[in-house]
Order: sequence, then C-alpha cells, then structure tokens
Amino acid sequence: MSTMVFINLPVADLARSRAFYEALGYSINELFSNDDGACVIVSDTIFVMLLTHEFFGSFIPGHAVADARSAIGAQYALSCDSRDAVDTLVDRAVEAGGSALEPRDLGFMYSRAFQDPDGHYWDPFWMEPTNAEQGPPEEYR
Repeated sequence: MSTMVFINLPVADLARSRAFYEALGYSINELFSNDDGACVIVSDTIFVMLLTHEFFGSFIPGHAVADARSAIGAQYALSCDSRDAVDTLVDRAVEAGGSALEPRDLGFMYSRAFQDPDGHYWDPFWMEPTNAEQGPPEEYR
C-alpha cells in the first residue's frame, strides 16, 4: 500500500471552502465528511481535510488555531503535468475566490502560488522532466 498524505486545514466556513476546492476540480469523499469537516480528494494518495476551527483545534488541545491570512506556517506544493496545468489550476482558484501570486519561472521549474479563502498557500509547479531526474541546475543547489 502506498503512503497516503492527509493535509488538515482549519477553515472558517466549511461550505465555502468545500465549494472552493470543488471548483478547482477536486471531488469530496462523502464517507469522511460531515458538519465538522470535508475530505477533498486531490489524488489517489493525497487528501485535504477541511476542518472547522473548533474541530481542528480539538486534535491538539491547548493550542490556538493559527489564522493563515496573518501568518504563513506552511506552503503546500503540488506537481502538475505541464505549465498550462499550473495556470489552469491557479486560474480556477482565482475564479473561485482565491488570490494568486505572480508566476515564478526559474527555467527548470515553473510555479504559480495561490491562496485559498482561508489564507492557506498552495504552490502548483511544473518541473522540466530532465531536471526532475537530474536535480536542479548547479546555481539552485
């Protein structure tokens, strides 16, 4: 069995967040969704758990739930099949209510980050296939 990755994100408005991720083209696993959370299927091995602030906070009691709009704690990078796929995903995010940063073209890699309605940063990227096999050029090591 492959390792699965579950990214748990606190969200202020579960319905809004669910609609946002569905607008990106992802589906929801209803078996693992309820009034406290929704399971977004990104791939066969990657899932995003959208959790209400109260439910999210119950996993690690005694800690405040961070507001991703005022502090960056993580950025989630997702590989895409092409530069066009990167742009398509980010364009969908903006149309669904997110915001985008300027694209970064490093030659061997292209990325274009976006922020979801709760402030979580995603960084879809495409890497030139030869660089994915050999690593980045020397100046980026």
